[in-house]
Amino acid sequence: MTAPDSQLEAVFAHLLGIDPDGIRMATAIRRTFDMLLDGQHTGRFRWEQLHKTEKTHCGTLIEINLQREFDFADGEILDYSIEDIEVDCKYSQKLASWMIPPEAFGRILLGLWASDQDGKWSAGLVRASEGHLNTGSNRDAKLTLNGPGREAIRWLFKDAPLQDNVLLRLTNEDIDAIFRYTSGQKRINELFRRVQKRPVSRAVVATVAMQEDYMARVRGSKNGARHQLRREGIVIFGQYRNHVQAAVALGLPAPGAGEFVSVRLARRQPHHAEAPSIELDGEHWVVAEDNDPPEMGPLLPDIGPLGRYLTRDPSSGSLPEHMQP
Repeated sequence: MTAPDSQLEAVFAHLLGIDPDGIRMATAIRRTFDMLLDGQHTGRFRWEQLHKTEKTHCGTLIEINLQREFDFADGEILDYSIEDIEVDCKYSQKLASWMIPPEAFGRILLGLWASDQDGKWSAGLVRASEGHLNTGSNRDAKLTLNGPGREAIRWLFKDAPLQDNVLLRLTNEDIDAIFRYTSGQKRINELFRRVQKRPVSRAVVATVAMQEDYMARVRGSKNGARHQLRREGIVIFGQYRNHVQAAVALGLPAPGAGEFVSVRLARRQPHHAEAPSIELDGEHWVVAEDNDPPEMGPLLPDIGPLGRYLTRDPSSGSLPEHMQP
């Protein structure tokens, strides 16, 4: 039986204490992918579109973004000092295939893996002791974990969900339909027309718009998607409390920070008797069925105090606790 590693356990407890659900780590990883893709200026949204040098730089950016997120102190030898313990941060595109430099031998590693295509990420701790390392070396004298080393990983999070890059889930037909337009506004309109009932991140909006004022392409002004798509009955919920509660009341995913969810609505009719509804503009609205004809959609509630539109207890949905009425 392996003896307990008090230093590793101290680092483990500290990391879980400051990020119990992994949201902050996941955000740092998502931010790194979005920085590398730089979709706002390049239109790229797939890992394969990155240059080799950009892929190589990914690990360094994750290390930097984690330190920014958690304000880790610099280590004297390795990347971080956590609980006064030296910790090296490593990322690999293949799970647990971290390249470990000589200065980290015998010390604790914070190893990460993530796949934008799979929408998953993992993070774990392991001590790079002699019994955990392969015997071969490359020209930089770096080693990798052997079988016992992989088994010794103390996983903080394993195959946890990464904020989805919804463009990776679309068919080629949908992608072509969105990006065929030279107008950023028309691309955004087509995005929310085709990607309904699913969260769309701000980074995806920036990638599709490819403009500095990409958020203006969504807003309710006469030139924005909210105004233009309303004529088709399509509304776009955002991260605001009223919007989140309305979306959940309709049985839709709750938009998170910097996310949008679009959906086509219809005035409630007798055949919608079992469908959840919300009240807007003095009428009841439901998620439109395929055979419901398009009609002018309602105005969304103001971004302010809770209105009368909520007709279903949001606690029955996925509404975060701090957004409960």
